[in-house]
Amino acid sequence: MNPKQKILVIRNDKLGDFMLAWPALALLRKSLPKARIAVLVPSYTAPLAEICSYIDEVIEDPKLKGDLRNGLALAKLLKFKKFDTVVTLFSRFDTGLGVWLAGIPQRYAPASKLAQVFYNHRILQRRSLSEKPEYEYNLDIVRNFLAEQGIGNPKSIKPPYLAFKAKVIAALEKKFRKVHKIPAKKKLVFVHAGHGGSATNLSLGHYASLIHKLASSKKLHFVLTAGPSEDDQAQRLANLLLKEPHTVYISNKGLLDFARHLQFCDVFISGSTGPLHIAGALDCCTAAFYPRRISSTAVRWQTVNTPGRRMAFEPPEGSEESDMQTIDLTLAAAKISEQFL
Repeated sequence: MNPKQKILVIRNDKLGDFMLAWPALALLRKSLPKARIAVLVPSYTAPLAEICSYIDEVIEDPKLKGDLRNGLALAKLLKFKKFDTVVTLFSRFDTGLGVWLAGIPQRYAPASKLAQVFYNHRILQRRSLSEKPEYEYNLDIVRNFLAEQGIGNPKSIKPPYLAFKAKVIAALEKKFRKVHKIPAKKKLVFVHAGHGGSATNLSLGHYASLIHKLASSKKLHFVLTAGPSEDDQAQRLANLLLKEPHTVYISNKGLLDFARHLQFCDVFISGSTGPLHIAGALDCCTAAFYPRRISSTAVRWQTVNTPGRRMAFEPPEGSEESDMQTIDLTLAAAKISEQFL
């Protein structure tokens, strides 16, 4: 084993997918503290990768159109960096082609899809069955690599995986409350009704109903969060609220600023979204709504926060797998209130 080896970790898809790689990155860093760890990510998740304490270098995927074109660009980008090992947590053909052409000697990836031909260490996984969380599949690949380095049974790292300085967050919360005239005694419930993934979400009407049920017995203030392209949706949700105290917060200063705001929420509520998984990495209390579709279940896309700080709701057995209106919002509100508020 070379303790100072250069390792490239690839998770270059969506925001939520990248956040679910943080436990694997944490395990890799703890197990090989002298190694140089780089990640390959798309440009829009790079700001979070830049502040990840487990990472030494961030490389942006060119994201060119066409597998051959992007694979060749990746190979050119990676070849001169002389990585000893690549650990690909979720492989695509262009990624596999790129790391193979770059001549990286040890190449680890799931034994799935055609892309596996480019790797000489293949780990059998059946992610499509959703038998366990996505972050556990990521951890399995890293554990396999570590075992071949002579490091058996490494202990997983506990959350939080992402944290900002307490003084910075306290000052940000104080400013946020002052600007939006939110009393210090009121708890902040962040509700993110938008989503950038493929999972079915609650309707705006159902989010409004949930907020109404939560507000009936608690001194809460609801913060309706949205990305730059989701402001209309957040405003439409605001228009459905009655007397529930609320603020519309549009995140237009980038992912890092948004993440800092999430750290001071008392609970974060959403569908299966990238922001949900940022909240999980921060070890915030989360309540998430998932469909029962096998590729999008609460098991597969479980957040990485402490078990007692996460809740998940999905349609009951016997209902259509994406029929979100069959979720009992009265029961969900009661459970959220009892556990988090």
